[in-house]
Amino acid sequence: MERDRPAPTVVDTEVRDALERSDIDGATEHIIRACGPELIGWLSSILPGEADACDAFSRFSEELWRSMARFDGRCSVRTWCYMLARQAAGRVRSQPRREHEVLVSTVPSIVHAVTHIWNTTRVNAQHVQDVYAQIRSELAEDDQILLVLRVDRDLAWREIAMVMLGEQAGEDELTRKAAALRKQFERVKEQLRVLAAERLHE
Repeated sequence: MERDRPAPTVVDTEVRDALERSDIDGATEHIIRACGPELIGWLSSILPGEADACDAFSRFSEELWRSMARFDGRCSVRTWCYMLARQAAGRVRSQPRREHEVLVSTVPSIVHAVTHIWNTTRVNAQHVQDVYAQIRSELAEDDQILLVLRVDRDLAWREIAMVMLGEQAGEDELTRKAAALRKQFERVKEQLRVLAAERLHE
C-alpha cells in the first residue's frame, strides 16, 4: 500500500491527459503556466540574485520539456518540477553563465509561456514588495525598528530588548521587555496583513 502519496491535482490530471495524446508540448506549457510562479518564487529565495533565478528557471523549462517523455506519474507534477528546479539551481551555482540554447525554439507557445510567466511573476513580486515597503514606512518608529531587528536582522528577543532599553537594563527588565516585544510584534504583523490586503486589492 502506498503511503503519503497526495491525491492527483487538476494539473496532474490535465498533464496525464495531454501525455496520453502524446502532446508533450501542451503538457509542458500547461505545467509552466500552472507551476511557474511558485517555482520562480522558490528559485528566487534560494539563489543569490534575480539573474541566477532567471537562468535557473530557463534551464528548468528546458529540462521539463526534455523530461516529459519519461515522466511516468510515480510522483506528482509539482514534485517532479521541484526536483528539476533544484537540479537547475545546482547547475547555475556550479557552471559559468552561458547564453541559453533555447531548445523549445520550434515551440513558440512554450517560449511565450516561459517569458510571460517570468515577467508577470517578477512584476507582481515587485509590486507586493513596494506595497509592504510603503506600509512599513508609515508605521510608528518603534514598530519599524522592531521589524528591522526581528525580520531583517533576525535578532533574538532578548537582544532586541537590550537594543530598546540600553545596556543598563537588568535581567528581569529584559525578560519583561522581550515578552512585551513578542506581543507588539504579533500586533504589527496583523496590522501589516490587514493593510496589505486592503492595498493589494484596491
